[in-house]
Amino acid sequence: MSAITAGIRRLNRENWKAYCLLFPSILIFAIFMFWPFVYTIYLSFFDWNMISPIKKFVGFQNYMDVLSDPKTYKILGNTFLYIVILLILNCLVPYVFAFVIDMVLKKWNGFYKGALFLPAFISLVVGSILFTWILNPISGPVSILFGWFGIEMPIWSKLDGWVIFVLSLITSWKVFGYNFIVLYASISGISRELIEAARLDHVPLWRIFFQIVLPMSSATGIYVFIITIVQGLQYVFTPIKVITQGGPNYASSNAIYHAYHEAFVLYRTGHSAALSILTMIIFLMLLIIECKFVERGIYYEN
Repeated sequence: MSAITAGIRRLNRENWKAYCLLFPSILIFAIFMFWPFVYTIYLSFFDWNMISPIKKFVGFQNYMDVLSDPKTYKILGNTFLYIVILLILNCLVPYVFAFVIDMVLKKWNGFYKGALFLPAFISLVVGSILFTWILNPISGPVSILFGWFGIEMPIWSKLDGWVIFVLSLITSWKVFGYNFIVLYASISGISRELIEAARLDHVPLWRIFFQIVLPMSSATGIYVFIITIVQGLQYVFTPIKVITQGGPNYASSNAIYHAYHEAFVLYRTGHSAALSILTMIIFLMLLIIECKFVERGIYYEN
């Protein structure tokens, strides 16, 4: 009995050591994650301009204003369009590149990996300014090159659709290399014997990709899929802020930037908080759907 008691005491001491080691991380998480989340929910029920010492309680009025505002649905549409474009540029295309470089381009693949990953080290602010110059429709290098062939470059920053595509392209330039390296590592870890056996049976490369590589790297693929959605929400904020400030007429704004704009430009803090909470709920629902239906088909080696 005494041995059991001593074991329990020793276990309790070990638990306290673990709790003490976890405490700094839990404290930081609580201060910078949990408390801002709770305070955002709190602010969504008030009308406050961040200057007045008094917050006026309005209940669910902020949520009703957000849901009745036509701009909200335009901005949510922009947000989903950003995500779709970035899923193509930052999930599908890196998958194909990783497969081709690993399976086909055996020579110089180290150079390709370094070249594709290099933009990840460059600030997205710098990249946004650089692309603004490159894609300047009047005097930029691309515009001059098009002029040699008699093609007039559109003023993309003033056109709906075009502005979202270009801002997505800038964001993709920054994060493409990271997604590519992650997918390349996953694909390179697939059994070479399995790939060589398929090649000996004269299986075409497209079937190897879809029937062997894609299923066996699906765990990493779903991670890149989810992180690309996050990039579509957060990373695209920087080029929007640097280049368009959400214009023209909210045509380039997304949910994250619009929440920032409402809070720190128009000082409609309650409206911004309500929009942030609704955005979180929408994407939480999408994440639940993804975990319920997509996660079932994921292959985990262990």
